[in-house]
Amino acid sequence: MKIVHTSAANGDDTIYKTIEVAVIDRRDLTPSPVFPFPVVGDELNLIPPLNFAMVDNGIFRSGFPDSDNFSFLQTLGLRSIICLCPEPYTEATTEFLRDGGIRLYQFGIESYKEPFVNIPQDTIREALQVVLDVKNHPILIHCKRGKHRTGCLVGCLRKLQKWCLSSIFDEYQRFAVAKARVSDQRFMELFDVSTLKHLPMSFSCLKRKGDEFLDPFAAAKEYFFILLEGSRHVRHIQQLKARHIVL
Repeated sequence: MKIVHTSAANGDDTIYKTIEVAVIDRRDLTPSPVFPFPVVGDELNLIPPLNFAMVDNGIFRSGFPDSDNFSFLQTLGLRSIICLCPEPYTEATTEFLRDGGIRLYQFGIESYKEPFVNIPQDTIREALQVVLDVKNHPILIHCKRGKHRTGCLVGCLRKLQKWCLSSIFDEYQRFAVAKARVSDQRFMELFDVSTLKHLPMSFSCLKRKGDEFLDPFAAAKEYFFILLEGSRHVRHIQQLKARHIVL
């Protein structure tokens, strides 16, 4: 099927632009996944930010995104971003947010190293209020590397979701790895969530059906697995070619 767009220019001249549109038989369509699958050959253009992961339905976390990650972030359909860094965005990133209609919530928490610890509880509490508002979803939480400041905010969210401390610390440590901080874990342990318990959490992944817990990320997890495996496969082929190994 073809759609032809015409417009007049200089009176008598007419400009024609033809767009090819694929014809789809909707009788054979299956339900859409959570995220659109990339076009074949575009996998290398979909680069997630450092330490990217899903936190809950409509909530993501990562390190500081840059221009290499824009195509990937577009697949998430983000409405909002929480930036836990005081550094300003680049002009390119600001333009990306503006073009995508993405709202930025910046909570400038200074980076620190032990023993000079200063995590402002009020700032984390304000950021949590933004996260808990489903009108801001899908939302991305990020700091510089997606480890400490992001880990503390996500850990406090987990307390609201009634996770036990051992599970909260385990998730934090999986992102912080060797740079895990006792002070961060102490902050999460002592953080008071009582003032936030009145806020709804309709996005929670702990929804239950019968005796089984539902996983709202099933399709998304499958998508990211396929994407990452595809990228690894392409990189492997490139490495073989670089070593002059004929396939």
